[in-house]
Amino acid sequence: MNDASPARPAAPVLDVWCELQCPDCRTALDDLRALRARYGDRLELQLRHFPLEKHKHSFAAAQAAEEAAVQGRAWPYVEAVLERVEELDRTGEPFLVEVARELGLEADEFDTALIDGRHILVVDTDQAEGKAIGVTGTPTYVIGGERLDGSKSQQGLRERIEQIADRLLSEQGA
Repeated sequence: MNDASPARPAAPVLDVWCELQCPDCRTALDDLRALRARYGDRLELQLRHFPLEKHKHSFAAAQAAEEAAVQGRAWPYVEAVLERVEELDRTGEPFLVEVARELGLEADEFDTALIDGRHILVVDTDQAEGKAIGVTGTPTYVIGGERLDGSKSQQGLRERIEQIADRLLSEQGA
């Protein structure tokens, strides 16, 4: 007798193309928190990096976010950095290490990761993929094959994401 329950379908994925020095991404945090509260693990929020050249610390911040992911705290780290964009603007990499320390992460590993570049390939790959699908600014969301550009306006985006997520979940019977 097989008493294993059937595999649960994979949660729909919301790719969040983000840049950690971007004030618009900070504004989007409320929407992301609301989506997490509404869907929990039924919707996977996937951080995708799209550092913009106009922000000189954004590439290092993306690498630091990857180190936070390795240490199991990607979203708390991303939120902590975005909440203090002005400090990142002023202080740069030392700020990124300090946030890691504040969150109880291995701050020395952040420092080393920023020096040895162990996460550069992930950030470069995300950025290239974003360009390939038409991402030009942040935040940009992709869900169910639809790209939603939050860099122009956040207005109505959460509602549109919820409509798509609800449709995808109903198609799965979730």
